[in-house]
Formats: sequence, structure tokens, C-alpha cells
Amino acid sequence: MNRFVLIMLLIVALPRAWVAAAEGPVTIPDRDSILATLRPGHPRLLIDAAGFDSLKARIAPSETLAAWYARTVDSADSLLRREPNVYRIPDGKRLLSVSRSVLDRVYHLALAYRLEGDRKYLDRAWKELQAAAAFKDWNPSHFLDTAEMTHAFAIGYDWLYDDWTDSQRATIREAIVGHGLTPGLKSYRGERGGGWFPRSVHNWNQVCNGGLTAGALAVADEVPELAAEIVHSALGSIPRAMAEYAPDGAYHEGPGYWGYGTSYNVLMIAVLESALGSDFGLTRFEGFDQTVRFPMQMTGPTGLTFNFADAGAGRPSSTFTMFWLADRFGHPAVTRFTERFVRGSPRDLIWYREPGADRIPPPAKCTYWRGVEAVSLRSSWDDPEASWIVFKGDRPGVNHGQADLGSFVLEMLGERFAVDLGADNYNLPGYFDGRKGRWHFYRNRAEGHNTLVIEPGAGPDQAIRGRADVLRFDDDPASPFAIMDLTAAYAEHAERVHRGIRLLDGTVPVVQDAIELKAPSRLWWFMHTPAEVEIASDGRSATLRLNDRQLVASVLGPDDARFRVMEAAPLPTSPTVEGQRSNPGIRKLAIYFDDFTKGRITVAFTPAGHDRPTAVSPLEDWKAR
Repeated sequence: MNRFVLIMLLIVALPRAWVAAAEGPVTIPDRDSILATLRPGHPRLLIDAAGFDSLKARIAPSETLAAWYARTVDSADSLLRREPNVYRIPDGKRLLSVSRSVLDRVYHLALAYRLEGDRKYLDRAWKELQAAAAFKDWNPSHFLDTAEMTHAFAIGYDWLYDDWTDSQRATIREAIVGHGLTPGLKSYRGERGGGWFPRSVHNWNQVCNGGLTAGALAVADEVPELAAEIVHSALGSIPRAMAEYAPDGAYHEGPGYWGYGTSYNVLMIAVLESALGSDFGLTRFEGFDQTVRFPMQMTGPTGLTFNFADAGAGRPSSTFTMFWLADRFGHPAVTRFTERFVRGSPRDLIWYREPGADRIPPPAKCTYWRGVEAVSLRSSWDDPEASWIVFKGDRPGVNHGQADLGSFVLEMLGERFAVDLGADNYNLPGYFDGRKGRWHFYRNRAEGHNTLVIEPGAGPDQAIRGRADVLRFDDDPASPFAIMDLTAAYAEHAERVHRGIRLLDGTVPVVQDAIELKAPSRLWWFMHTPAEVEIASDGRSATLRLNDRQLVASVLGPDDARFRVMEAAPLPTSPTVEGQRSNPGIRKLAIYFDDFTKGRITVAFTPAGHDRPTAVSPLEDWKAR
């Protein structure tokens, strides 16, 4: 038999989990021995009894930790006056908000009890767990709900194990097994009614594998065969998602979903290490040691993230994940950056480590993230009014992807002047239909982003399978830039479309497009802004007023380009979706050409009253060092 055919037959015969694991550095023990190193007793998830004692000792002398701990205890105290969660699926699909509420409550109450010793926290935690244990299920049809609830019960069972009665332990354990691990096993085995997450490569994979692993390790000494199969299967599945961090640590689903998916990736690694003493190679995946820098670089001077991929422009939320990664892989600048976003949570307290008194090297001001093809250029990390411009490529067809290739976000003067609108309503019909319906939503279309639209019509306004890659990147602080090839996004109409962003003289953001079309075409240049917009009489500049700050956008070419202001709404030729979100308070700064064939569109941004550039060299002359 041909050797290649023999190898392929063997691969086909292997369990799916082993095939996935073979794609990365993970070493999976035999299922029968995977729990051989299980730490006896409890707690063993994330932290042990000595760890709680150490944490209490660290809090007392630290102003930072003491402040965060005070907020944590205040949150636990507020829960004493609230009723437990009830089974509620408000949108007809998700129990997720309930699962997350139970998870948050259990963490706060369990930590408060471990450090304060007041039984009121233990009793309130029991009420929460008892109520959720009595749910008819944890909504496995939307398996994120099940995974997060399993996580909650794992922490409640493990951290408070010694203080539960036998009856209470049985109730919690039976819920973990019946509502969490058993439906999880159906998913791993590919049985009817199971979830599809083991085959996915995005946040569903990480959340579901992480939550189930925590649940399995919490009860591993009591249901060892079930727990072993869960852990073994999760280790076989999660490499699919972890391979996506390569090569640099960027995340295709953006900074928002980075916080969600990566938090459960870290949870899984942390509980494996604390309960079994090994990460089985998970931390060796390419890019994982650098991924914590991604959300930091994708956060602007205002503290808001570049919210591509169905996300809101909030502040970095998964601070405990950033602390864990920064400590593990030696990124003290990330720890310092993250401190200002902390609200105070149990995992923040557990995973935070003071970077030390030594001088911390400043982060890079300009970065390029391969794979996601995102570039961030900023003038300063210390100035809250710094210039910051960021854009992205990749493919619209990735999970939570939008037709946003080339779209940019801009901050100056302490304000975000160019915005991404974020997600629409997940529950509207067709929103996740990547074949057709998704591309009818304004916020998922190119016209709903800060990029180009060529020959607008009812179909997708960027090629869904098209990919945009960065051609050149130069981080020289004197005038950093990046140039992206958008041709594949507009292949139906274009011979070449390149977009460059630059910080001219290190401070003046410039966006330039070099375009060659196959035939004279209608072409739009769009930028969404929350600012009031006043167009100059000649149409060559626009003053953007936001709060008390004023920014001037100037068209430097071509000569016939003129600004106009439009509603942030579909073009007359575009599809519309009943019930899709409107965009109140947002205007669209636009440039339109009725018969564009070839040329360069150049727009520069300067504070009002400052000298404006009169010309910018063409992209072909932008040179890397």
C-alpha cells in the first residue's frame, strides 16, 4: 500500500481530538492516565488554600489591591440584598445573561467568604447555586450558556467545598454532571443533540472547552471516567482555536471578543495547571506569548478599543486575563497599562502582580499585526490628546467579521472622531447568515464603515472571500505608515486598490487611496463621525466639532474631490433590514465620484488653527527604512 495512503487512513481512523492536537504543540496523555496527577482535596481551581492565605497577606500592605478588594467586598455585600437568578431566556435563544450573572456572583461571594470568613457570604452563594441547580437545563442549544454556568458551579463547588454539607455538595455536583458535563460529552462525541463547538476555531471553542474543563476538574475525583473524557476531549479541541493566534498574537474577532475567548483560554490553562500541574503545551502555541499586547495596541488614547468584529467601543474589560498573560510572558508595560481599567474582581486580585520598581520599557507606538492585518499608529503613549489612527484588513468572512476591509478609526485631541458603529441586533433574521443575510445589514456593509464603496448595489459591497494584506509597514516615529492591498475586496470593479495610513511628521494622520478601476465607476469615500460637521464653501475641508474640540479634515487630492455630509444610513441602491439599528448622533463625511477611473484620494486631519499639509507624496513614494 502506498505510504501516503496508509498515513491518511491512519489519520482518518484517529479520534478527531487527536487530529486537532497534532496541529500544535499539545501533548495529550492517554485518557486513562490524564488525571493521574490530580491534586487531592479542594480548592484546586486557580488557587489553593495557601494561595488564599497569601492573597490576604498581599492585600493588606498594597493600596492598589486594598482598593480593588474593597470594591469586591462591596459587590458581595450588595448581593446579600438581591434575590437569586431565575431561569430566563429573554430573547428566546440565550440564557447567557443569567449564566454570567451567576458566575459573577459566585466568584464575588466565594472570595469574600474565603478571605472574610463571614458565613453570610457562604449562605448567599448557596442560594444562588441551589436556584440554578434546579433549572430544567442550562440551555445547551446555545452552549456558551452551559459552559459559563458550568464554570460558575465549578468555582462554587471547589472554593467552598470544605464548608458545604454532603447534601449541598451532592446538589452542586449533580448539576455540574447533569446540566454541564453530560451535554458537553455529547458534543465531543458528535452525538445527536450535541454542540458544534469542538470543531470551531473561534471564541465558542475556547469558552466551551474552558468552562467544561473547569467543571470536570472540580469533580474529577468523584466522577473520574467522565472527567477524564471531558479533559482529554477539550485538550484535543482547543488547539483549533489557539492556532488562530499565530503568528503575532492578533485575534480575528477583534479586541472585544479577544477578551471573551482568551479569558476562557486562560481559564482552561490555569485550572489545568492548578489541578493537574501541567498546561500540556498550550502556552507554547505561536503568538500566544504576545497576544496580550494586541488589546493594548488596539486601545486608543481615550481608553476605547478599536471595536471591529461585532463589538462596542468600550474599555478593555478582561483585565484579569491581561494580568495573567502579562505576568506569565513578561510584559510589565501591559500590566501598567491595564491597571487603570480595573474595577476590582476576584481574578484581578488573584492574578495581579506588581511589575516592580525597575524602569519599564515603553510599548511600541506603532505595530503591525499579521493575520488580522491590523496596524496601529500613535504619536505618544503619555499624551491623552495624542494622534492615533488604526486600520484593518483580513477577510469579511471570519467569525463576527464585517465588510470593513481598510476601515479606520481616528482619535485626536482626546476624542474619537472616526468611529466604528459596532454590531447590530444578533436576534434579527439573517444576522449570522454569512451567505446572504448578514451583508444586508448597514453596520456589516462597507458603506457602514470608514472605507471605500465602488459601484454600490444590493449585493455585498466588498468581496466576502476577499482578503486584504498589509504590503508595507514602517514604524519610524518620524513618519510611520502602512499600506494595505484592498484589491481583492473590490476585484469585480478594480485593477488595483491600495490604502495607506500615515502619521505625517509623527502627528498628522493621513489616509490615501491609490485606485485603478476597470471602467469609469461610481465611488464613495466614507468616514463615520459623532462630530458636528461644517463643510467649507469650496468643499475642500470640513471642520469636525466634538465636545469642545475641533478637527479639520482636508482633501489634498484629487482636484475635483469635495466633501459632503450624509446620514449614517443605507444608500438608495442598498438593501434594508426591518428593525436594524439606526445610528443617531452619527454623521457620515463623504466624498463622491460619478465616474472615477484612476487616481489618488488623500485626506489629512489637523487640529483647527494648525497648519495644514498642502500635499502628501503618493503611496509609491512612501518608503520603508
